[in-house]
Amino acid sequence: RGPCGWQRRRELELASLRLAVSLAGPGSVSAVLRKLCSAAGRCVSYEELKDLKKNNIIHIDVRERWEIDRFGRIPESINIPLSELAEALQMSPGDFREQYHQKMPTKADHVVFSCLAGVRSKQALDFAVSLGFSRVQHYAGGFEEWAKREHLEKK
Repeated sequence: RGPCGWQRRRELELASLRLAVSLAGPGSVSAVLRKLCSAAGRCVSYEELKDLKKNNIIHIDVRERWEIDRFGRIPESINIPLSELAEALQMSPGDFREQYHQKMPTKADHVVFSCLAGVRSKQALDFAVSLGFSRVQHYAGGFEEWAKREHLEKK
């Protein structure tokens, strides 16, 4: 997929967020995300993710490889596109290490998923939970928020 695919995916993710905002009534997208995340207890904020990255968490970015190549990545994240995640989380540890050059997460490891704007990472979270992963969360702000916040912090 090229930029057209990325733009379409971004449009779909933003449409999902707009729907959530419209259903929740007046308020900002971030306020709606905080409500949705706090209800589930499975969301992390930008600040929480920065703190978690100082510890032994496994951070999986489920965007497509071309998105990582073109726009960058959050440091120390493993790129496993959402389309590969089902197979990856069920691989043998040796095959996982060979494919992704990282330790395979166990069902007890603390794992945080991210994507562009929180839609695919939520799908990844739901899938991991269905497989029995107990300490999984997602970063709803995604790479878009990370890049903006990092840029502001460096000013």
